[in-house]
Amino acid sequence: MAKNAGKGWDPVAAWYDQLVGKKGSDYHRHVVLPAAIEMIGNVRGARVLDLCCGQGVFVPLLLDAGAKEVVGVDASPRLIDSATERFTDEPRVRMLVADACLDGDWADGSFDAAVSLMAVHDVPDLPAMCHNMAAALRPGGRFVAIFMHPCFRIPRQTHWGWDEGRKLQYRRVDRYGVDLEIPIVTHPGKGGGSETIFYHRPLGEVLTAFGAEGLAISETRELMSHRRSQAGGARSKGEHRAAREFPMFLAIAGTRLSPT
Repeated sequence: MAKNAGKGWDPVAAWYDQLVGKKGSDYHRHVVLPAAIEMIGNVRGARVLDLCCGQGVFVPLLLDAGAKEVVGVDASPRLIDSATERFTDEPRVRMLVADACLDGDWADGSFDAAVSLMAVHDVPDLPAMCHNMAAALRPGGRFVAIFMHPCFRIPRQTHWGWDEGRKLQYRRVDRYGVDLEIPIVTHPGKGGGSETIFYHRPLGEVLTAFGAEGLAISETRELMSHRRSQAGGARSKGEHRAAREFPMFLAIAGTRLSPT
């Protein structure tokens, strides 16, 4: 959930912290976090890496699940400061300022599990992030990554549309098959907002980045939005159907293979 500092996430840390808050945004609470804690499996007594941890919104769920230690890594000092403040009285939590795309002592092969939530599309060098995730895990260690669905949720390139004749809502995809760097204004409509970068990569490229580092994917879930329009509206039936058909997030889980 955290971002690469080189592309401007530290200047927008206060905005992001307010957006996500202590318990996560609407999507975090209802979609992303429940899927992540279920897919990571049993972490009781485990050392867990929260890679690109942001302000540590996933940490409480890991602690409640019995993790022995949670180490959060994020490139933004301001987000790590927020996380450190939240868990100052929790001895099982350690927060580190480090770029997930750069080599670091934290990627030492000692972790039993690793998670990376809402970060795949925010790092400029995904193969490097996957390399470090694999390096941090012991052989057989489990990982989970959840991110914007590369096929159906590309900023400014995917949209909802309405077919009046068929009374259905559809998903329009304008671009997909090429890498894109898409500026995202953090305070839309207010003027003077900072920008972050959304890195779109086709699905095959994303999955290959994990597999190339020995991160074997054994489970994939396409996560739908929990949001629904008001029942009884003229378009509610079509909108509800679309919400069940088009995933907004992609979740992958698996294990680090033993080096050959």
